[in-house]
Amino acid sequence: MTSATAPHYSLYIDGQWVDTGENYEIRSPATEELVATVAKGGTSHVDSAVAAAQAAFDAGTWRRTPPAERAALINTVGERLAARGDELAILQSRENGATIRITGALHVGLSAAQLQYVAAIAQGYEWETTGPAIEPVKADGIIVREPIGVVAAIVPWNIPLLTTVWKIGPALVAGNSVVLKPDEHAPLLPIELAREFEAAGIPPGVLNIVTGDGEPVGAHLSGHPGVRKVAFTGSTAVGKSILRQSADSIRRVTLELGGKGANIILDDADIDMAVDGALFACMANNGEACEAGTRLLIPAGRRDEIIDKLVARGETLQLGNPIEPTTHVGPIITALQRDRILEYFQVAQDEGATLALGGKSPSGAGFDKGYWIEPTIFVDVTNDMRIARDEVFGPVLVVLTYDSVDEAVKIANDTNYGLSAGVWGSEDTALDVARRLDAGMVWVNNWHVLHPAYPFGGYKESGLGREGGPDAINEYVEEKFISIDRSGGIENKAFAIVIDPTA
Repeated sequence: MTSATAPHYSLYIDGQWVDTGENYEIRSPATEELVATVAKGGTSHVDSAVAAAQAAFDAGTWRRTPPAERAALINTVGERLAARGDELAILQSRENGATIRITGALHVGLSAAQLQYVAAIAQGYEWETTGPAIEPVKADGIIVREPIGVVAAIVPWNIPLLTTVWKIGPALVAGNSVVLKPDEHAPLLPIELAREFEAAGIPPGVLNIVTGDGEPVGAHLSGHPGVRKVAFTGSTAVGKSILRQSADSIRRVTLELGGKGANIILDDADIDMAVDGALFACMANNGEACEAGTRLLIPAGRRDEIIDKLVARGETLQLGNPIEPTTHVGPIITALQRDRILEYFQVAQDEGATLALGGKSPSGAGFDKGYWIEPTIFVDVTNDMRIARDEVFGPVLVVLTYDSVDEAVKIANDTNYGLSAGVWGSEDTALDVARRLDAGMVWVNNWHVLHPAYPFGGYKESGLGREGGPDAINEYVEEKFISIDRSGGIENKAFAIVIDPTA
């Protein structure tokens, strides 16, 4: 594909598609072919977008629109996304290398469902509620839930559309204005989403998109004095920076950060099912998922049995072109990330881990271009090794052993992260273990089961707040208490505490 035939994507500011005079390329991580060109924004475009968002918020056209009408528009966008599911799934696979097996269901399908879900809960949301009578001063109280103002939404490259709708769906249905910064490696589906919002009739300035590098564009947006809420998905290091940055202005934040999910196979588990589940937990989305199950904990007494099955099943995983339906694992997003993973392989072996499967970047037919890492398994891993503690973000599974369930729980919780975990075994036993794990999401006898009605987020350094679920809108509203006096004359008011009404 040449630049003459590749589509071009622009910034979206104040209801206008804006070019900047400088573009960058999106190339397939599988073939290095040109997928699209994208306008490259800068800090001045962030300033323009925030100003447009604030002006739209101040004008009040959107925030004064009845919530039911806001919800109807967002539901329409969800329907429009669903109708374009196949097209957008292919575009996502070409852009970031996620396999077509997962882009349709997760990247696009769940995103459409998420918008429709938030539209539905907005219909029954308590935007205004009354409380008990206030005695003895004789007053009534009202709790009003109002939009915060300008929301900065910053999303990653691995699952860009879903992480976008988790933020802008509830933000917009609550009446806020939004400035969205997609990752520079995968901005196309968030921009396609903006096109659908425009087609559905979102007022100018309510939704804005600025593309460009994380530094300076993302950093400028997250620290912008006009932003009242930052919703960020990305690395823990950047999340900590945003949190420090937000302290100066006491702006609200939602942070969905890194993970190092522990996946425990109990002694009474269906081993064949658990082995397949462990590979799914780690290798889905090419291992490029914050909630992946990247640490597999197995009973020491069954070490050889489980590892033999794990390696045998791992050898059946097909690495290749993500557009092909037979492919299980696609390419890594960039050469830089591929090389970073290869460095971890050397560190792991230097620290005493044993390579059981994969462990290199393949060559030969189909791999002469693009950025590839074989599905990889390390065994003889201890929890103090870097490969067991750092988020590698690739198709890399590490296997640890334990002697007792108590030890398994201790190992699982011995991490700075707390996003995800899993347990395989009889339901009662596994559920008991699940309740002991320090993680925001725990799957029993499965993994990656997401649904709009359930929250997504983590403990510890995996973030703050939750996305999705029945309380999603709460993250994007301020609560105001209004007291209405019902006491009548001045002699019945609370004034008497300070002012004598008879004086």
